[in-house]
Amino acid sequence: MDGPVDVTRRWSLVVPLKPLAAAKSRLAGAPGPGRPVLALAFVLDTVAAALACPRVADVTVVTDDPLAGTEAATLGAYVLPDLPAAGLNAALRHGAERVRDRVPGAAVGALNGDLPALRPAELADVLAEAAGRPGRAFLADAAGVGTTLLTASPGVPLSPGFGGASRARHLASGAREITLPAVPSVRQDVDTGADLEAARALGLGPRTAALFPARTA
Repeated sequence: MDGPVDVTRRWSLVVPLKPLAAAKSRLAGAPGPGRPVLALAFVLDTVAAALACPRVADVTVVTDDPLAGTEAATLGAYVLPDLPAAGLNAALRHGAERVRDRVPGAAVGALNGDLPALRPAELADVLAEAAGRPGRAFLADAAGVGTTLLTASPGVPLSPGFGGASRARHLASGAREITLPAVPSVRQDVDTGADLEAARALGLGPRTAALFPARTA
């Protein structure tokens, strides 16, 4: 890592969420509770873990879902309506802009809302690495194709390019890839039944774990 790490930097994270009825369509055939219930548990476990991270100053959830918004606010998150209503990246840009309206010098990050195994200490390690030098940085997902976290230091536009092969897109945009080896909970987003099993192996957050019977030996 080039240059000294800013040991005082804390991040304002933006978490996007579709209306629950439309979320997690690829989990439609997975065993267990229905998609809206899973999506709500995922995002609440993600937000709670992020708020428990010492590197995180605040979390803003961008959603038009009233239940998810209410529950996220109860945890201590800011909640914004998805006023652009123009897809994931527009929602993230909107959230980052509103964060910087509130705190002009904020370091901002976009965090996936489907990280139900997220550990605050691992997120802190990733954010410390992101603070190591100015600009934009990102963490690829467990598959090495997508992105679970994108950061932008103060004064730098977030310029998100999430969706599909976003790792390649963020690399091409000039963002620096974070390659820490020991942060699996920050990489393990959940789009499919196999992803959910991988997250269960890491250890689910309490809201998601409560939806599944305990494993037996």
